[in-house]
Amino acid sequence: MDAEKYDRSIGVLCPTCGCTQFEFEKGVDEVIELAKCASCGRKLSKDELIDENSENISEHVKEMGDQVMNDLAKELKDSLKKAFSGSKNIRIK
Repeated sequence: MDAEKYDRSIGVLCPTCGCTQFEFEKGVDEVIELAKCASCGRKLSKDELIDENSENISEHVKEMGDQVMNDLAKELKDSLKKAFSGSKNIRIK
């Protein structure tokens, strides 16, 4: 299975104006400390930004999980069909 196929970028929205553009201020250890909305200027910490967008993030994670499960089921079915292709007693639909 190709894991790169499941890489995603999830856009976050400013909870005040809905803008997707942010300016990031990095802290001492190069970790994002504050995100400033380019439109309205609201400043949020990384944790606040993730919390405000948690519903959107959760939906993307659910969709990706469903896609992984479907792909795994298809891969398992295909491998079982291949393994038992010569058998007269076992059929896989």
